[in-house]
Order: sequence, then C-alpha cells, then structure tokens
Amino acid sequence: DCVLTPELTEGPYYLDLDLMRRDITEGRPGLPYDLAVKVVDADSCEPIEGAAVDVWHCDAEGVYSGVQGDDGTFLRGVQLCDAGGTASFATVFPGWYTGRAVHIHLKVIQGGQTWTGQLFFDDATLDRVYAMEPYSSRGPADTPNSADGIFGEAGDSTFVATDVGGDQARGLVTVGVPRA
Repeated sequence: DCVLTPELTEGPYYLDLDLMRRDITEGRPGLPYDLAVKVVDADSCEPIEGAAVDVWHCDAEGVYSGVQGDDGTFLRGVQLCDAGGTASFATVFPGWYTGRAVHIHLKVIQGGQTWTGQLFFDDATLDRVYAMEPYSSRGPADTPNSADGIFGEAGDSTFVATDVGGDQARGLVTVGVPRA
C-alpha cells in the first residue's frame, strides 16, 4: 500500500466540473458500486486528509457523460478525503468501450499538486459483473488488461479490490502519491 502509484494519462474524456458529490450515478443503470479510494503519502504511508479525489468513468454501455454528443454529468464527481485519507463514491460498475480495458479515471489534488491515474479490475471480477444485466447483453470487454497499453504502464498495482455480492459491489484501492 505504501508505494508511489504510477501516473497514467487522463485520457480524452476529462471535464473540469468541480462536482462535489458522493452519489455520481444520476440514475444510470448498472451494478451499484461503492468505491473507496484511500490516498496515502507514498513515502510515509500516512493518509492524506483533505485531498480532493476526482473520478470519472463510462456507464454500463461504454458511454461517457459530457462527450460524444452527451452534455450530462453522470459518473463524474469529487470528494475530499476524510481523516483516514479515504474518499467514497456511490456509482455503478463501469462498462467497457472498444480498445480499452475496463477502468476508472481519477485525479488526486492536494497542496497545489495533481496526480492523475487509472484504476483497473482483475479478470474474476469482470467475469462476475459482466455475467449480470445490463452488462451481459454486451458481452465481455473486448480488450483484456494484458492487451491494454495503459494498463501495461501500471500493471496490477492499480487493481481495485472488489467484492461482488448479490445486487451490489464494493471496491477499495489505495493510491500512494507524493505529499505536496
């Protein structure tokens, strides 16, 4: 948990919206997903209270809000880390789009510095979620982690530990960033 998490591209779909909110679903269909991002100092392992965590990802159909002709804000939001360094989001499990492994984008902003990364999922989690509706109608993602160049820059250090139970899932990931 106490290593510098590799920075990865923000990708073409980032929007600087400053949407302070925990629930980012806006009614989008998909498996309810509670995502907790713990932010720690990569050198000391101490949690970073007050860091802003900005997340965004596509919906179950592989669509991002605010782009591709859509002017919405679904599945985008910002939370401040609590005293334990954790920011939590109520979202839906991300879908996939052609050419990329399943992922969630994030930025961590603290002390005037920004760290940008992406979060990924192991194959067992993806198999389990994508066997459910509404994901199963699209089938499995067309790009596995092993074929995704961006995943290749970080590897499994950015996997979200995800528990899928019944009709919801919970995920936890720790990201180590330089303290500003």
